[in-house]
Amino acid sequence: MSKKKVLITGIGMVTPIGLTREASWQAAKDGKSGVTAITRFDSSRLTAHVAGEVKGFPEYVAGKIEPKALRKMALFTQYAVVAAKEAWEDAAFAAPPDMDRVATLFGNGIGGMDINEVGFKVLFEKGPHFLSPMMIPALIPNEAAGNVSMALGAKGPCQVVVTACASSTDALGFALDMIRAGRADVVIAGGTEATVQEYCMGGFCKMKALSTGFNDTPEKASRPFNADRDGFVLSEGASVLILESEEHAKARGAKKVYAELAGYGATADAYHITAPDPSGAGAVKAFKIALQDGGIDDLSTVDYINAHGTSTSLNDSMETKAIKEVFGGHAYKLAVSSTKSMTGHLLGAAGATEAAFTALAIKEGVIPPTINYENPDPELDLDYTPNKAVKREIRAALSSSLGFGGHNGILSFKAYAG
Repeated sequence: MSKKKVLITGIGMVTPIGLTREASWQAAKDGKSGVTAITRFDSSRLTAHVAGEVKGFPEYVAGKIEPKALRKMALFTQYAVVAAKEAWEDAAFAAPPDMDRVATLFGNGIGGMDINEVGFKVLFEKGPHFLSPMMIPALIPNEAAGNVSMALGAKGPCQVVVTACASSTDALGFALDMIRAGRADVVIAGGTEATVQEYCMGGFCKMKALSTGFNDTPEKASRPFNADRDGFVLSEGASVLILESEEHAKARGAKKVYAELAGYGATADAYHITAPDPSGAGAVKAFKIALQDGGIDDLSTVDYINAHGTSTSLNDSMETKAIKEVFGGHAYKLAVSSTKSMTGHLLGAAGATEAAFTALAIKEGVIPPTINYENPDPELDLDYTPNKAVKREIRAALSSSLGFGGHNGILSFKAYAG
């Protein structure tokens, strides 16, 4: 029995390189970095002084969300609602679908970290009686999905996946399964994160996970696959994809399809709470499951992989090893790139952001680059699309997310001819 085809018919993005889908995609193709010196707070007490902040958002969001509602939302929820509205508009429904059959599925790594930080200060300086009554509703991770469902009127299942850096990749995978199972016709699926706060960054600094060697040249800090990579760059934003069954998209006369979301694979390393299994065994299995689930039997048709590519020593080595094991000699013929070189690491929103870039790459036949590729690691010898975008037909593609806790999530995509 053949599986239902699931199509990507709308995309919305709020990222460090753009406030919209078009702006983010153009910046990615142009190889522009969104990593800058931190402006949101005084970072002098930290060892890392760079981040991927979303620039100009307070002015932008003012025209997107009603002020009364905005005051009740943590920043990660604001990003999600804005991106979801753009995605829904992009899908261009001529008439509203059956909203009881529209689901909402989001990935989020941490939740309202900004609300947490303020709440802790109030608690310790003034006491619990001075806490905001909206503190809990604003900070809990499900509130982004809840607010998106309310903003768009989606009355189907509304759920959140929390699997660290794999969160929104898993959310998209679950959305794929939901449509295949007939539980929804349309899913508003994506991820969101807003963790550029002193409290959160301080924790990552203590783990020695963040880049600290490029504080004076922030745009150079995220440098996947380089020999001198020294940690990831924390960033923020949201990306949302509108998924619908091929049958539903055709029946409503959808005017645009970016790509087919073809398959999903997930495994656990069962190895370490933060470090990936250096053998890459869990990632290899997830890649193979995603390919099989997507019906991609001929590996030579895979033209592109949007890598997890965090710019950490352990991840980039393991991921390269996994790609070689899965694809053999073809690993040297396909293109790999890490868009984190431009956006930084959006944690729970990373998977959806990279899935969006992958779908856009398939639609336009353009592979975004890995920027800052200046000092190649001799042990990492694949084609990482160095520094400049490349025009190339993409028949099939993969996007990988490999999260703390050993969560491996892989999505497979196909070009859609209708």
